[in-house]
Amino acid sequence: MSKRRKKKSQEDAHVDESWLLPYADILTLLLALFIVLFASSSVDAQKFQKLSQVFNGIFSSGVGVMDYSKPQPVDQFRTGAIEEKNQENAKKENESVEQSAEQKLKKLKLQDHEELEKVQAKINTYIGKNNLSGKFATSLTDEGLLLTIRDNVLFESGKANISEKNMKTARELSELLVMDPPRNFIISGHTDNVPIRNSNFESNWELSVMRSLNFMKILLHNEKLNPRNFSVKGFGEYKPIASNSTEEGKAKNRRVEVLILPRVTSNPN
Repeated sequence: MSKRRKKKSQEDAHVDESWLLPYADILTLLLALFIVLFASSSVDAQKFQKLSQVFNGIFSSGVGVMDYSKPQPVDQFRTGAIEEKNQENAKKENESVEQSAEQKLKKLKLQDHEELEKVQAKINTYIGKNNLSGKFATSLTDEGLLLTIRDNVLFESGKANISEKNMKTARELSELLVMDPPRNFIISGHTDNVPIRNSNFESNWELSVMRSLNFMKILLHNEKLNPRNFSVKGFGEYKPIASNSTEEGKAKNRRVEVLILPRVTSNPN
């Protein structure tokens, strides 16, 4: 009996104490938990920073799981100033682009106007050389270069076909319209306000259209001219340039016009 008691007391003296390690870990975690709860009850940046340092020391992991760096406050005034500056720079850039495009357009229009002036000078030389000053006229406007031809230069009274004696003039005019690069042309017919009285035309409108159309056909006998660049209009008596109350005014209103269009009419791409 005494041997058994002695053996039992020896076994008790050598009980395994390995359970103390996890128990200590649990106590450490509980301590950390209470620290977190305490710190969370009052939000304070300094306390939170200290808490992070405590955890780093506890777990010795180099970078704590609650490592904290205080965010820099946003300078709203500075941010607004930067945005305003960016908007100002963008506005200046847009204005610069618009000014550049406008200057480019003005330059192109000036060059185009100078080219039309040269064409006008060439036509005026032809008019003076052939003593046609009373029957031909040119004017340079924003719409282009306008060549006005009295109707008796090309047509007989009340007729829309160009007479044989005037074919030579029409062909010579076609040479004056040859340009490189080519331009667009609008040929328009006009009459006085005297009603037409023949079997060929029911109105001055029809007469004016047919005169402009037939004149265009003669011009296009010149193979140097492209039909794509031509169009015709007829206005009858509705666009007079003089009073129809006199014979002289009526004679001015009976006319065919050739409008040589400018190349630059809008903003370039």
